[in-house]
Amino acid sequence: MKRVLITGAAGFLGSHLCDRFLKEGFHVIGMDNFLTGSVENIEHLFPLEHFEFYNHDVTKFVHVPGELDYILHFASPASPIDYLQMPIQTLKVGSLAPYNLLGLARVKNARFMIASTSEVYGDPNVHPQPETYWGHVNPIGPRGVYDEAKRFQEAITMAYHTYHGVNTGIVRIFNTYGPRMRLDDGRALPAFMSQALRGEDITVFGDGSQTRSFCYVDDLVDGIFRLTMSDYHEPVNIGNPAEITIKEFAEEIVELTGSNSTISYRDLPKDDPKQRRPDITRAKEVLNWEPKVSRSEGLKVTLDYFKNKVEVGVGS
Repeated sequence: MKRVLITGAAGFLGSHLCDRFLKEGFHVIGMDNFLTGSVENIEHLFPLEHFEFYNHDVTKFVHVPGELDYILHFASPASPIDYLQMPIQTLKVGSLAPYNLLGLARVKNARFMIASTSEVYGDPNVHPQPETYWGHVNPIGPRGVYDEAKRFQEAITMAYHTYHGVNTGIVRIFNTYGPRMRLDDGRALPAFMSQALRGEDITVFGDGSQTRSFCYVDDLVDGIFRLTMSDYHEPVNIGNPAEITIKEFAEEIVELTGSNSTISYRDLPKDDPKQRRPDITRAKEVLNWEPKVSRSEGLKVTLDYFKNKVEVGVGS
């Protein structure tokens, strides 16, 4: 049985990856220190024979006994609220952690995968964003702690691949949504959905003309799994190229929830990207992957999850 270590296992994406690898017949070792993750996301896995869990901070030395075939580094604060409140931890988990885990991958002869992000493109001057675009990032701006942590992660991963021959992969993740997102993580979808369900104003930053491209979590996990099982080493965008403005997205959420919420506008945060859409040509060619779940379908499933989390205020 193949063995995989998944860091950030109690997080939104990490927990879904645990589910997928278990479903594929792997022995899964989850690791998390619950900085932003939740035990609720993985408590259904604890009774399973082929799941084990380590409560550990991956910025410190990492040891896992026995053989390892794959290491997926998905531990990191991932929302603006989190990384603005925890800038040092964000930088450490993007630098010290991959250093520790790449060393482990080298010793174990394991394929190493990092969760990079569309944020490496910054506020892009090229649209849509292909993997060959180097980005437009402010390294000392408020988002720099996250952007540069991920860019460094990519650099050290490629260095270990080039100089030590470690089998590596880099997935650049675009906006993703689905069950297990935190209500308070500050990203557009949970914010809009929780506000609409409570009957509160929907908070849109700027004039709402900035765009995002939302990918349902099952599609994303499928792309990550395919990339992990491949031997491809260059970065690969995984996301849904269906682009929508934030204002239109807020209106979609209001309609879906049946809420009477209205949209209120606030100043756009510094360095907030004006547009975001993945060029997924490489994913199609290398992985035979493209998203299958439509936004309307994915949002309905996500709404059912959020309804159980929110004290509903619609219609009150």
